[in-house]
Amino acid sequence: MKKFKRSLALLGAVLLILLYVSTFLFALFDHSASLGLLKASIACTILLPVLLYAYTLVYKASRKDEDGPDN
Repeated sequence: MKKFKRSLALLGAVLLILLYVSTFLFALFDHSASLGLLKASIACTILLPVLLYAYTLVYKASRKDEDGPDN
């Protein structure tokens, strides 16, 4: 399971880096669609870490239930 968590963390880090780069590029370019793409990129930059954190909290809570005294 550690391998899965590491690969998920690496995937999250790569996605965040790509979102930062895309946010920077959308801010530089003056195109009609770039404002909407910039807003979407900023929103995803905020939402992705929040969702990853929520996933880890749910995972930890579900693991505690499995490791309880009933098993």
